[in-house]
Amino acid sequence: MAASVSLARIEKVYGTKRTLNNVSLEVAAGEFLTLVGPSGCGKSTLLRIIAGLTPHDSGQVHIGERDVTALPARDRNVSMVFQSYALYPHMTVAENIATPLRMQRLPAMARIPLIGRFWPGSRKLRARIAQEVATVAAQVEIENLLHSRPAQLSGGQRQRVAVARAMVKQPGVFLMDEPLSNLDARLRVHMRAEISALHQRTGATFIYVTHDQVEAMTLSTRVAVVMDGCIVQVGTPRELYDDPQDIRVARFIGSPEMNILAITSNSPHRAWLKDASIQLPVQAADTVHMGFRPEHLKLADRSTHYGAHTLRIPALFERIEVLGHDALLFCRHPDSQETIVARAPVADVDQMRSRGNGWDKLTFEIDLAQTFWFDAQGSRLPPATSVCEILPLHKRVS
Repeated sequence: MAASVSLARIEKVYGTKRTLNNVSLEVAAGEFLTLVGPSGCGKSTLLRIIAGLTPHDSGQVHIGERDVTALPARDRNVSMVFQSYALYPHMTVAENIATPLRMQRLPAMARIPLIGRFWPGSRKLRARIAQEVATVAAQVEIENLLHSRPAQLSGGQRQRVAVARAMVKQPGVFLMDEPLSNLDARLRVHMRAEISALHQRTGATFIYVTHDQVEAMTLSTRVAVVMDGCIVQVGTPRELYDDPQDIRVARFIGSPEMNILAITSNSPHRAWLKDASIQLPVQAADTVHMGFRPEHLKLADRSTHYGAHTLRIPALFERIEVLGHDALLFCRHPDSQETIVARAPVADVDQMRSRGNGWDKLTFEIDLAQTFWFDAQGSRLPPATSVCEILPLHKRVS
């Protein structure tokens, strides 16, 4: 039965480094939540604290209605899939999957090789365990591998064995620590679909750790972005993409990442970007950051008229990456030298080339309603949809 998970004010310090800083999180029963962030941000440590494998310095962990803060890992009704799979090389697939049930149900003497087979009552328990192992193996489609050993399996097959071993306990919570990182790109795509199907089939609570934002966006009900030991923002994948509340989230979620241009204001409500005067959404002190997604940029002719709510951005072209239907144009802003990446249909790029336009200098345009604004500390400012405008020359301020 699926269980909820509640974390309250979790703190973890290694030496002088604070790995987790006052982390609180609520995970609903049956939810698929992913902890995503760069390497070293504390997401795997947080997962191990939930599992009971790593002690924390302060805070509380609840699984379902129980406070499990002081309980050992074996009493928490969770199963964990590790990055390395952690399979026993001397055991068959069936024995690896059966290990949690054997440790849970068989007395110590019944687990001893040879002698344990003759322990009173062990035969019936072993038969029941074997039946449950076969059922789980069929669910992950490895029933024909039960007599093989890990060394004889591919990476994808080992991953399925690790998942089956986690499933056989029928836990309330599945914990997965970057289980796909050792697989090649094609197999990762396939196994993402397998894990998503497993979640739908079991209805269990999944907490998944990854540094790959594509995995986080495609698998999850909700995503928690972890940065520097703190949870910066929690939301659905769409919410994080469309409404980032922190510049770090804006940069991390999305591939390619969001473009960010630093803009220095020359009055409380106005700033300059090249030859365009921009009315800022709120009062700014010195510096603000304007963000925009690569797909929101459009190639523009310098001679084309544009509306009052359209901003033109000049760029120095550097290189192009063709991705089939789309192409990525990598450029730099001529003044700040900040990187600008635009996503455009290949047909539009070919059309621009056919007109004979020079590719050393490009001009992009963007609707100001599609921009994001952040203050100097990286916190999100209110939307600029209705208050940003490009002023005509005779109204511009110096």
